[in-house]
Amino acid sequence: MGVRGLTAQAAARLHAHTAGNPLHVKALLEKEGAGLLEALGERDVTPPAPKSFTALVLAKLAACSTAADALVCAAAVLGTHCTPADAWEVAGADLLDEERRASDVLTALEEAVHTGLLAESPGDPLIRFPHPLVHAAVYHQLGPSRRAALHLSAARTVRDQAHRLRHRALAAAGPDPELAAELATLGRKFTAEGAWANAAGQLTAAARLGPEPAAYEQYTLEAVECALLAGDVPDMGEVAQRIAQFTPGGWRSYLLGRLSLFDLDRAEALLADAWHRCDPAAEPVLGARIAGQFAALHGSMSHGTEMAEWADLAIRLAPDDTATDMIRVLRLTGLAMSGRAPQTLAALAPLPDPALATPAQLEELLGRGTLREWTGDLTGAVRDLGGVFGACHGRAASFRVVAATALASAEYRAGRWDDAIVHTDLALSLATDTDQPHIALYCRMLAAQVHAVRGAFAKAQAHARVARVYAAGGHVNPTLWAALAEAHLARAQGRPEEVLAALGPLLALAPRGDLEEPGTVPWADLLAEAWAALGDEKHAVQALAPYEVLATQRGHHGALLVAARARGTLEAARGDTVAAERAFRSGLKHAAHVEAPFDRALLHLAYGGFLRRAGRRTRAGEQLRTARDLLVRLDAPPDLGRCERELAACGLGPAGSAPERVPRTRGAALLTPQELAVARLVASGLTNRQVARELVISVKTVEYHLGRIFPKLGVDSRTRLTAALAADEPGPEPGRPEPGRPGSGRAP
Repeated sequence: MGVRGLTAQAAARLHAHTAGNPLHVKALLEKEGAGLLEALGERDVTPPAPKSFTALVLAKLAACSTAADALVCAAAVLGTHCTPADAWEVAGADLLDEERRASDVLTALEEAVHTGLLAESPGDPLIRFPHPLVHAAVYHQLGPSRRAALHLSAARTVRDQAHRLRHRALAAAGPDPELAAELATLGRKFTAEGAWANAAGQLTAAARLGPEPAAYEQYTLEAVECALLAGDVPDMGEVAQRIAQFTPGGWRSYLLGRLSLFDLDRAEALLADAWHRCDPAAEPVLGARIAGQFAALHGSMSHGTEMAEWADLAIRLAPDDTATDMIRVLRLTGLAMSGRAPQTLAALAPLPDPALATPAQLEELLGRGTLREWTGDLTGAVRDLGGVFGACHGRAASFRVVAATALASAEYRAGRWDDAIVHTDLALSLATDTDQPHIALYCRMLAAQVHAVRGAFAKAQAHARVARVYAAGGHVNPTLWAALAEAHLARAQGRPEEVLAALGPLLALAPRGDLEEPGTVPWADLLAEAWAALGDEKHAVQALAPYEVLATQRGHHGALLVAARARGTLEAARGDTVAAERAFRSGLKHAAHVEAPFDRALLHLAYGGFLRRAGRRTRAGEQLRTARDLLVRLDAPPDLGRCERELAACGLGPAGSAPERVPRTRGAALLTPQELAVARLVASGLTNRQVARELVISVKTVEYHLGRIFPKLGVDSRTRLTAALAADEPGPEPGRPEPGRPGSGRAP
């Protein structure tokens, strides 16, 4: 339609503004063009209505009495809805005393409702415009003088300080330094509270009213920072170009560096310049912001120690004003990446339920959940991260993306793959909608991994392809996530030569201990097994030995399990059956302390295959049946196919003495991942509204899913749904401790 640059957020606002009417959308895009995009990008600007629609509304307004006209126009200034009393109070600016005495609010309201300009419902204390475009048409027909008078009247009427200042700003005819200072003060208060969207609105208004260029630039820089944190910067490239024209200074370089985190070399240079221009003792808030971004920068390069040190500095400089929702998470994960995860977890103070947590405590809960996953406490990790994700709706978009991704990661390791798919989809959608796809590269890898083990190779390949695009710059984290996405896909497909090709770039990054730290991003086992499969035992040993040493030093059962599986596979390939047997048995000992079902399944599968080739078919059958039971529960077709081929070679195919494979045609298996996520939350006792909040969807979407879930499962109530899911859940495995019980190898 001749309009470019319509972002996802602008499109969503346009959809709401037009109530989704395609004719109205087309008319506005064709007639308003770039001006419409600017209006959609400003929270305080009401986009226009199509001219034909406006003509119809104005004809109705012209037929109204003076009192009804004043009421409708006052309501338009107050917004899309307000109380009748407030609208009538504001309308006083439009009415002469005798006109006001000759009428009353209810008579004027009844006339406005009768003409279709306002709507009201019995029991609803608010009056509303029947369509957003009616509101737009009325508001835009107000002349500058009348509009300003009504906004000033509204500023005297409304009770909320932010709303009062907003109306005063919209009434201002030019620069107003005192009002700009008031707006900036309130904006900074919102910033300290983490109310990024509100802060951005106040600071943007302050910039518009600032009389001096220096004040305009400072307010604009702070407003952009808040909008970025709120995920409301539709075109970061355009914003960076605009800021680049500002006077050189610490704030300018800091924010340009923040906007350039996808280009690590440029970001590092800009942040270094910002730090050089800043005196942290005199400007602790700016110093904390720069330090926080250095922590994020080092995190993106997998420099754990440096990440923790910069995050520590940011917290010391301004613990309540670092302008990032992630500073405590960065500190905790940095410490863990540098080998101090158990000590860091032990040093954490007790934390409240996520619903009751302060912003700082919610960050620490996110960090604790991540560290619990890395140390193998998957039950605790899912509990922490699920709570954080459910409580983080008011946080920055980047925080919500990280929370959803961290939850999906823990769910993947815990074998809750359907839930992991739901949460990777949510994280990727949010990152795309807020024009920050670069913050979700780990999520891309995770999505590729879970789709690969499910046998959805085309979907896995699509995610891996996106990650590879970002790896073209050669930076550590994009290279790491792209390599792992491709390697996990190749492993699932049984292509060891492609595993080697994918992981080759990581060899140049090692030996960084941060990349090899047990429990974080395991890849040495993948590489060693691929070398062994291709007969290159020398390279396999070189890949595996450093990881075994670190895993032993850390006493990490999960890492020791996967290392033992890889060692057993390697020794078997070398023909040393005694060493292979010893390695696999060691893996089984560690498996008794490991929750991750897929890692255990692959260990049993590898050990069973080794035993079969050694001619010990009875023992092989025991290991392979255990692997098959786990893989059936997980619904892992590629590895399940390998397992069943091994069983067939033992004479124990699906029709043999082993348990029959449970067909995925009943119970929870009938549900899509999204339906299963809804069903599980409903079964846990949540209301529809709570489920909607947990999954970041609407209540109507929850109701839609339940309308499909009930007939699929043959139930007609929430109680029966709970029973149906409980009957479909596997019980504890024989010989395995329940999570959090003695013998589980982790703290409850």
